[in-house]
Amino acid sequence: MPTDFILPELGENVTAGDVARVLVAVGDTVAVDQAVLELETDKATIEVPSSVAGTVTEVRVKQGERIKVGQVVLTLDAGAAGAATPPAGTSAKASEPKAAASGKGSQTEKGNQGAQAESQGTAQPAGATEDGGLSHTTGVASATPSGGAQKGAAERDRGTTDATPDARFTEHAAPSGDAAGSGRQRGEVVNIDRGARPAAAAAAAEPPAEGSAPPAAPSVRRLARELGVEIRQVPGSGHGGRISVEDVQAFVRAALSGGGGGTRADVPLPDFTKWGEVERKPMSNIRRRTAEHLSHAWNAIPHVTQQDKADITALEGLRKQYGPQAEQAGGKLTMTVVALKIVAAAMRKFPQFNASVDMARQEIVYKRAIHVGVAVDTPRGLLVPVIRDVDRKGVIELAADLGKASEKARAGKLSLDDMQGAGFTITNLGGIGGTAFTPIVNWPEVAILGISRGVHEAVYDGQAFQPRQMLPLSLSYDHRVIDGADGARFLRWVAEAFEQPFVVLL
Repeated sequence: MPTDFILPELGENVTAGDVARVLVAVGDTVAVDQAVLELETDKATIEVPSSVAGTVTEVRVKQGERIKVGQVVLTLDAGAAGAATPPAGTSAKASEPKAAASGKGSQTEKGNQGAQAESQGTAQPAGATEDGGLSHTTGVASATPSGGAQKGAAERDRGTTDATPDARFTEHAAPSGDAAGSGRQRGEVVNIDRGARPAAAAAAAEPPAEGSAPPAAPSVRRLARELGVEIRQVPGSGHGGRISVEDVQAFVRAALSGGGGGTRADVPLPDFTKWGEVERKPMSNIRRRTAEHLSHAWNAIPHVTQQDKADITALEGLRKQYGPQAEQAGGKLTMTVVALKIVAAAMRKFPQFNASVDMARQEIVYKRAIHVGVAVDTPRGLLVPVIRDVDRKGVIELAADLGKASEKARAGKLSLDDMQGAGFTITNLGGIGGTAFTPIVNWPEVAILGISRGVHEAVYDGQAFQPRQMLPLSLSYDHRVIDGADGARFLRWVAEAFEQPFVVLL
C-alpha cells in the first residue's frame, strides 16, 4: 500500500529548508527513525528521520531543492514495512512524543514552559539564538495566556502543524531540560513582508471576546512576541477568529506602512544594467536570516556605542605562559577566551547587561544564567554558537569549549540548540584588523562587546612614555535598559579586568 512521507515540523518558525542530500533511493528499504534526508535550514544542517517504514517507490525531492513543511518527500510501499526494523534503541525514543502527549500536556511543552518562565519572569511561554569571527545575530521567548485559557489553547494546537516538534529530531528539537531552558534560537526573526491576510477572510473573522485567550498556536504567539505585537490586537482570519502567522505579519506590515523608519522591501532598485553588466545571486539561508534579524535589531534597539582601550601587556605574558596547558585540553588560550571569563564576571556585577526588554509588558527580564554567544566567521556566513555557564568554568575549560564550538560552526554541524539562549555576545575582529567598530546588539540581548586588533602604543606612566600593548574595545548597548554612565562603568571595569586579571577574582 503506497504511503507518503511528508516533511514534518522541524521547530518553531522553521517552515522550509534546502535539500543538502537525499540519503535513500528507489528500491531502498526504510525503517522508522531512519534518516532519509539532510536538510539545511536557516542556521543548521539536520538529518530528517522517516516516520514510516517500507520500500521507497518514488523520491519526490532532489538535492538543492527548497522544500516546505508538509511537502511530500518520499512515497513508500508500506507492504514492506514488516521487513523494515527500526534501529536498535530507537523504538522507545520514537514512542516518547505519543506517551507524553497523552497527559495534560506533552513533556516537551512542560519543559519549554518551565524553562521559558525562568527567562521571562512570571510569563508563561509558548515554546523554547570563533575566535576571530564577526558579529551580530540572533533567539527569543514568547509568552502565552495563562490558566485555563492556556490549557485550552494548547489542547487545540496539539493536533496542528504548529505542535511541539517531534522528539526524534535529535540534532535540532530542543529537549525539555537544558536546551529549552537556554532560550530561543538566535536570528529567528520572520520577514514581515511575506504573505498577506485575505481581506475577505479578515472581514469575516470575529475577534476573541475581551479577556479571553485569543486562539493561536504557540509559534504564532511567539512570533507576535518577537515583533513586539500584542496578540489580542491582531484580528484573526481563521475559523472562530484563530490567528495565523500571516495575520501577525499583515498586522505588522500595516503598522509599518503608517510611518516609521527602516528599509521597505517592496521599493524596487534602479536598473543597474543601464551602467554595465550585473550578476544576481540568491541570498543563502544564513545571509537572508542575518539580514532580517539585523534589520529588526537596528530598528528596534536605540543603539549607543562606547570605545575604550585596555593595557594587555602583562596579560599577554600570562596568556603565552599558560597557552600550552590550554592546547593539551584541546583548545587555544586566545584573547576571546579571556574575554569570555571577564565578561561573565562583569555580567554578574552589572546584571542589566544580562537582560532583555519586554515593551509589551513594560518589564525588563533579568537572566540568572550566564550564557555568552561568540560570533564565528564561517564559509557559510556568520554564526554565533553559545558557550553555557561561562561563570562556572575556568579559562582552560572555556578554551576547549570554544574550540569545539568553532569547529562545529565551520563544519556546518551546529544544531539549533547550540545557538540559543545567550544573554550577551562577544565578537572579535582582532585576527583581521581594524581599530574600532560599532557591533549591532544581538536582539533580544541588550549589549555586545567588540574586540579589535591589539597594537603597541607609547603610553605616559606619569614620568615617561612606555611601550604598551593596547587592546581596543567597543561596547554597543540598548539605551532603553542601559544608561550612558552604566555603559562607561561596565566597559571600564572590563578594561581594568584585562589589565589586572585579579579583578575578576575580587
